[in-house]
Amino acid sequence: MKPLPKKHRPSGIDMSPLIDMVFILLIFFMVSTTFVKDAQVELSRPSAKSASKASTKSLRVSVDRQGAVYLDGAPTRAWMLQSKLRDAFRGGAEKMVLVVADQEASVAKLVEVVDQCRLAGAVDVTVATEKEYGAGG
Repeated sequence: MKPLPKKHRPSGIDMSPLIDMVFILLIFFMVSTTFVKDAQVELSRPSAKSASKASTKSLRVSVDRQGAVYLDGAPTRAWMLQSKLRDAFRGGAEKMVLVVADQEASVAKLVEVVDQCRLAGAVDVTVATEKEYGAGG
């Protein structure tokens, strides 16, 4: 087989397969991000007359009526909360935690969660009420 003369050799790299792959990846990520939804925890919060609006920069820890704990909507165990909060604080998150507890949640579970938040290094731990969290009132 004879080598091709210089004038018949391809002069560059064919970029069309690369462009096709970039568009396929773009479409994949656009479609997959529409399916990501925050886990909503249904809570019936207690109310308070002296409540004020909470900071939006704080991390949210939720405790439902069965005692399940959620960190920013993701389920977690109470004993793992301290390490997860430390990781979040190392990642640059504000050291403020808003604990949103159901009014029928166990007081012992609420105290345990607040304690874990403080042990993780949170500077400001707030327990949310209905008016403070912004659900009317």
